[in-house]
Amino acid sequence: MRVENKRQYRGVLAVVSVSIVGVVMLACRLKNAESDTVAAAGQPVRNVLTAGPQVAGCPVFPADNVWNTPITTAKKDAHSDAYVEKIGREKPLHPGFGVDPANGIPITIIKPSVRYKRVKFLYSDESDLGSYPIPDDALIEGGPNSAADSDRHVILVDEFRCLLMELGNVQRQPDGNWNAGAGIKMDLTSSALRPDGKTSTDAAGLPILPGLLRYEDIEAGEVKHAIRFSVTKSQHAYVWPARHQASKIEDPSYPPMGQRFRLKADVDISGYSKTNQIILKGLKKYGMIVADNGNSWFIIGTPDKRWNDDDLHKLTAIKGSDFEAVDIGDWQMLADSGRVDPTAVK
Repeated sequence: MRVENKRQYRGVLAVVSVSIVGVVMLACRLKNAESDTVAAAGQPVRNVLTAGPQVAGCPVFPADNVWNTPITTAKKDAHSDAYVEKIGREKPLHPGFGVDPANGIPITIIKPSVRYKRVKFLYSDESDLGSYPIPDDALIEGGPNSAADSDRHVILVDEFRCLLMELGNVQRQPDGNWNAGAGIKMDLTSSALRPDGKTSTDAAGLPILPGLLRYEDIEAGEVKHAIRFSVTKSQHAYVWPARHQASKIEDPSYPPMGQRFRLKADVDISGYSKTNQIILKGLKKYGMIVADNGNSWFIIGTPDKRWNDDDLHKLTAIKGSDFEAVDIGDWQMLADSGRVDPTAVK
């Protein structure tokens, strides 16, 4: 074949190749759009991967996940009054986060190029074993110099893979590898739960990330997820979506791990700042989930210099008696899934 004919042939081939690639990409986009949407009879189609909370462009689980589902229509739990009494009717709501980098649980966003490090786990039978991509400057709860016996959580989000990795009680070793109490890995695009009976870096066997209050929630003008909180004592039991209990107390008047609570609808929040109203409206609409044993009514968020500590402190005017437990046991659709059955939510 002559040189000019070869060039013409290559040119035609290039045009055809580009056209084919374009068609394939368009088809993939249409297919993804179709697969990422859920339609209900008489309702507009919504994208379950973009409608809910996001971190670094990744969904913090699908919008129809239990963390991201409003509970305003949920029925009051039959044990609500007893639970509130045990947690503390007069104890205040306490924001466990603020301006100080050591106050709250930070999130480290990572690139897929971060090198994986070997991690030795204290509770290896409760952990997702293997290496973790922990950067040398990973943000540690309480700061790098926090007490060795403190929680020292590290929350990692791979922004390319939308992969969540959480470790607790981390300690960096001289060789650059890490020790940790426990560690988990979860796909942020899925509603799959941890194995039943397994803990996580939280007592309830739940991921920490979806329950963190972030300043980005305030910027968005709405908290669109439940908030993680702790109680002094819990029951030797757990309810969906929790996977693990953390107590020897058999008394059913104590709340089990995973129990959902909400701020009562008639609590007057008009006198609070715009920021605090957003938080309190979120507690009415999405509520909070018992995730750990600790101080009562402690809600957890990420540290951020944009918070106003004095303003956040005013949330302590909210008391335990302002909350009620709700029963969402019949909202679960599948045994090992956090997806809410759309036919159960009324």
